[in-house]
Amino acid sequence: MTGLSVRPAGPADFPAVARLTVAAYEADGQLKGEHGYATVLADVVSRAEGGEVLVAADDVTAELLGSVTFVLPGSRYAEISGPGEAEFRMLAVDPAGQGRGVGAALVEACVSRAAELGCSAVAICVRSGFAAAAQRLYLRRGFVRVPERDWAPLDGVELLGLRLELTGG
Repeated sequence: MTGLSVRPAGPADFPAVARLTVAAYEADGQLKGEHGYATVLADVVSRAEGGEVLVAADDVTAELLGSVTFVLPGSRYAEISGPGEAEFRMLAVDPAGQGRGVGAALVEACVSRAAELGCSAVAICVRSGFAAAAQRLYLRRGFVRVPERDWAPLDGVELLGLRLELTGG
């Protein structure tokens, strides 16, 4: 992606990652009526301990524009990944940086990381009725719905399972 770089987040990035993640979820309406999820999103230290937090930054200004947490099955933040699969969570693009390919760059970084690790697929959840642009991005990238992996962590919060098969995994 011209003008963007994706790299692992360092501790100095964590406050910006927390801010932009909460801002992105708020802008999408996903935090209305939630019970503490903003706190979970903002806890980047725990996310980094349980997986790999990646950030997308502007190549010129070094401003962080987005982040995602990449995890493997059995780790603290894994929700629907099975053996041999990877998963990503909490993909967020700063509302001020949307429309620049940040989300696509983060998805590609996760797919590449999964392939590097020899994973057979990448599994993700999306919240039903929200994140329409993200859902379009995932479907364009080749993710397919896997209804048997749908689940609800709370009443009124329906998560839809998606999966991308990796070749050579």
